[in-house]
Amino acid sequence: MKILIADDSRVMRQIVIRTLRQAGHGGHDIVEAENGRQALEMVQSEAPDLVLSDWNMPEMNGIDCLSALRASGSQVAFGFVTSEGSEEMRERAASAGAAFLIAKPFTPEAFDDALRSVI
Repeated sequence: MKILIADDSRVMRQIVIRTLRQAGHGGHDIVEAENGRQALEMVQSEAPDLVLSDWNMPEMNGIDCLSALRASGSQVAFGFVTSEGSEEMRERAASAGAAFLIAKPFTPEAFDDALRSVI
């Protein structure tokens, strides 16, 4: 499975990759994007099976990236890994077509719970 991780923080992308491994989801092909616009382009060029995206990023945030993907007809599995864990944000994510929202700080167990239905 190919997973696209979109976060403007390189350190956070590495933490997400490490947490995937700790959750028992290592061994996937990982590609990285620094913002929502790059993630949007990489969904076209890399054809990932899953996008794990931060919400707040420069150039294009995660919810706008997800909306643009759905507007273009893309049905790629999409989940948020974000500090925006309020009920309102969870509802916005679900209405836009996100499969899940993992709130920071997160645990390997939270990743496993969210990813089990997708991977």
